[in-house]
Amino acid sequence: MRILHTGDWHLGRTLLGADLLEHQAAFADFLVDTVRDRAVDLVVIAGDVYDRAIPPVDAVRLLSRTLERLAQTATVVLTPGNHDSAARLGFGAGVMHDRVRIVAEPARLADPVLLADDHGPVAVYGIPYLHPDLTRYALAPVPDEPLARSHQAVVEAAVDRIRADLGARPGHRSVVVAHAFVSGAAPSDSEQDIRVGGVDQVSATVFDGIDYVALGHLHGPQRVGDGDRIRYAGSPLAFSFGERHQRKSVTLVDLAADGGVAVELLPAPVPRRLVDVRATIDAIESGAHHADADAWVRVAVTDTVHPERMYARVRDHFPFALAVTHEPAERPERVAARAVSATSDPVEVAADFVTFATGAAPDDDDLAVLTEAYEAALQTLDADGTR
Repeated sequence: MRILHTGDWHLGRTLLGADLLEHQAAFADFLVDTVRDRAVDLVVIAGDVYDRAIPPVDAVRLLSRTLERLAQTATVVLTPGNHDSAARLGFGAGVMHDRVRIVAEPARLADPVLLADDHGPVAVYGIPYLHPDLTRYALAPVPDEPLARSHQAVVEAAVDRIRADLGARPGHRSVVVAHAFVSGAAPSDSEQDIRVGGVDQVSATVFDGIDYVALGHLHGPQRVGDGDRIRYAGSPLAFSFGERHQRKSVTLVDLAADGGVAVELLPAPVPRRLVDVRATIDAIESGAHHADADAWVRVAVTDTVHPERMYARVRDHFPFALAVTHEPAERPERVAARAVSATSDPVEVAADFVTFATGAAPDDDDLAVLTEAYEAALQTLDADGTR
């Protein structure tokens, strides 16, 4: 059976204010074409389909249309992640088309989606994101004796239920789609912290006996442990500059007759590269970084003194700059800030701010401008009779 494993789409998310929906739609087109061209039997989406519990309307429309297109050629099994609202994402799951199955209820996680190929039956189970505080009672094997308050406890209980169901299905190969942080995997800086009681991880041994474990939550594509039996597909787009070196992909899995797996990573389309630039304003304007003009750029201008019209000048050369900051390469040592009181000299306070903002103390001309501005303000107050 050929499986395409993906997840962590985060539909509706932005990148430092840049709308990503157009690029997420391009990924959806790539996904649909891949499923058709590579004769995929099963698509598994391992949670965080949306970026928040109440997603924007355009994101809902994109998901609806994508599922409709995928279901024309493959079966789709989807589980909610910690960013999704399981109740909202799972609405109507009971009456959906047989080719789209949303597993959103913890109480039904041991009810598999049953498929078959030339080598026999395959049982596909979905484990939605399980918050310990919300599921430790429902998944407890003994009523009124809640599980420990940890991700390890609730996910382990969920997989125990799945193994019990598998035990009654001899000859079935197994696939589990789960949204969790499994020990041994490497996180990125854009995933939401899911710690409860100071712990957010689940041991990989929880999934012993499962032929393929399709994980979601971590944004970097990777395997967990030895071999390819347990994998994160990762997110299709970079959602922070911390992910700029990750090679985004979807995971194509061939499930053999004996339950073995062969994996191929298919590169996802890259809408724009993410690049960090640290340079003086003269270096930027010289064209030294012209090759990055079409990238999403995070720019640190390193001049000692804050350049005039810094932001506009940077944008002239980097039209897709998402962040522009002034970070002097040789910032003078800063003295402790002075407390501001009713007796503080306003010109001195303003001079301190100039030093903080530009990295250099104001010269005599600057101080003359500050003094003139302060005195003009005083005259205005006197004229209004408010002082």
